[in-house]
Amino acid sequence: MAKHDKRKKKAKLLRVSRKIHRTLGAVLFIFFIFISVTGALLGWKKNTGGIIQSKSYSGVSTDLKNWLPIDSLHTIACNVLRDSISANLSTKIDRIDLRKNKGMVKFIFADHFWGVQIDATTGQLLHIEKRHSDFIEKIHDGSILDDYLGTTNDQIKLFYTLIMGLALFTFSVTGFWLWYGPKRMRKRSD
Repeated sequence: MAKHDKRKKKAKLLRVSRKIHRTLGAVLFIFFIFISVTGALLGWKKNTGGIIQSKSYSGVSTDLKNWLPIDSLHTIACNVLRDSISANLSTKIDRIDLRKNKGMVKFIFADHFWGVQIDATTGQLLHIEKRHSDFIEKIHDGSILDDYLGTTNDQIKLFYTLIMGLALFTFSVTGFWLWYGPKRMRKRSD
C-alpha cells in the first residue's frame, strides 16, 4: 500500500509540473520569442558586416599624448550629429567609449540610437552609426518600455528580468522533472 501511495504522489507531482510548465509557457510565450530572437541577434552583432553593429574605425594615433581634449571631441561629435543627422536631436551623452588601441573615441547618445566615431588625434569624423544593437538590447532586457513610458530607475526592466529569470528557472526544474520523473517511476515499478 505504501508503495502505491508513493507512486500516486509522484504521478501527482508530474501532473502539477506539466500544468505549471504548460501554463507558464502559454502565458510567457511571446516574451520568450522576443528574448530568444534578440539574444541570437546580440550574439551575432559583431559578425553581421555592420548591419547590427558597426565596426570600430581607427584614428591616426594610439598615443594619448597626441589626443585632443575630450571636451573638444565631444563638441565635434555633437556638431557632427546636428549637421549630419538632424539639428533637432538631443546631444545628451549615454556613454563615451575611448578606444586607445584604435585611436578613436565613440560618442553614444542617450535619447536616440545614434553614435559618432571621432579620430581622437585629428578630430575628424570616422563614422556615424545608427546603433541597432542598442535598440535590440533594449528590447531584449525590457528597458525599451522604461524609455517609452518614462519610468525612472529601470523599474520595468528590473521586474521583467526578474519574472523572466524566475520563469526560466521554473521551466528548467519542471522540464527536468517531466523528463526524469517518468524514468524514475518506471525504474521503481520494475
